[in-house]
Amino acid sequence: MSSLYSIHALPFLEALLKHQSFTKAAKDLYISQPYLTQFIKKLEEELGAEIINRQSPQLQLTETGKLYYDYLVAAEKDKQQLFQTITEARMTDAVKLKIGILSSLATYLLPLTLPKFLERYPSVSINITEDIPRNNEMKALSGEIDFYIGQNPETVSPSLNVEAVGSHLYYAIIPTQSRFYQEGQTYLPANTIAMNELLAEPLVLTKSGSAIRRQIDRLCQRYGVTAQVILESENIYTVSQLSQHNAGVTFIPESIIGYTDQHLSFNLYPINADLISVDFFIAYQSNRQLSQFDQAFIGTFRDKIRQI
Repeated sequence: MSSLYSIHALPFLEALLKHQSFTKAAKDLYISQPYLTQFIKKLEEELGAEIINRQSPQLQLTETGKLYYDYLVAAEKDKQQLFQTITEARMTDAVKLKIGILSSLATYLLPLTLPKFLERYPSVSINITEDIPRNNEMKALSGEIDFYIGQNPETVSPSLNVEAVGSHLYYAIIPTQSRFYQEGQTYLPANTIAMNELLAEPLVLTKSGSAIRRQIDRLCQRYGVTAQVILESENIYTVSQLSQHNAGVTFIPESIIGYTDQHLSFNLYPINADLISVDFFIAYQSNRQLSQFDQAFIGTFRDKIRQI
């Protein structure tokens, strides 16, 4: 076998450069000095040029020696990277991540985040459970799912670690039937409608237990308003469409404004963030030891959502 590709070539050269002596280098390497000398000579014969400048007061690499040394260092790095990649691939074969998320959030958030993660870890198996927040939280507590993705973490159990990943405003959809509707405008100026009067309008809302509904219910309590809920749905997209088609006022996160039908007539009114806002989060059991894949998933999810 050629000495050029020997596993000993790099450590032998590094020992020579460190000790500046064939004798000391051989002692450090636990080999004989003649063996080390013969090994270097064989390398030089195969390369057709000297790699050690023996005329210098100190042992130095020749120009050929420097090129060969750089090649060995690069080859060692490539080998280490290959082993790391193989290890990751072997480990991911058995990795499964179970995620619980509200259906309407899954429609919006997961296409923005999962493809990037799976691009890096294509062998990881992802299982998605779409359920209401209350059930997802219970599943996370029991270990039935690994991660619970939701919005507005204020009421999440302290037995779960919660990582905030980004905040967004709410907007009210004001259909043409509302007394606050203003023709010819898409966005209404902020702080131009009294919140208690807006809440007193006929409302189309997500069902009780959803993060959005909990915030609206708290606002109604704060302003002493009894909500007139005309229609309810578990899906925020359904609620949004119903409102746009004149069923009643509703409240949507700014993240789904892009899914509204711009051919319909309605206003969008920004709600003060001090009153309500959407705070996306990812939660998991507080005693969970995060694997490298867990950390990669959380990091990817956090980074992509903050870019929205």
